[in-house]
Amino acid sequence: MSGKGGKGGKGGKGGKGATAKKAPLSRSSRAGLQFPVGRIHRFLKSAVSSQQRVGATAAVYTAAIMEYLTAEVLELAGNAAKDLKMKRIAPRHLQLAIRGDEELDTLIKATIAGGGVIPYIHKSLLNKTNRKKH
Repeated sequence: MSGKGGKGGKGGKGGKGATAKKAPLSRSSRAGLQFPVGRIHRFLKSAVSSQQRVGATAAVYTAAIMEYLTAEVLELAGNAAKDLKMKRIAPRHLQLAIRGDEELDTLIKATIAGGGVIPYIHKSLLNKTNRKKH
């Protein structure tokens, strides 16, 4: 014997062997998110001035917000596509989903290319059935 313990590892009395190394987990999987926390953290650091620091939880919070908003818009756009008996979400469906929801409409002020316009006919232009005939 060379004087080392027979259980493996780097010294100490037994315990877990050298093969007990945990697989690396991404910050997205730790937070239970689909959006990339590390990439968003990198973008946040490049967005602020070089004097300021960005906390680790800021990226997780931002990724969670972005994921929630994306899921909300996609759900509404999917419903709009299903109502029109389409299987794919087109820019028109995104436009109908965003403009149809009051809160998303105030949040997203951008013009959606290929989205068209929201159907609206003014009341004065509608056909009046009780109009007197001369």
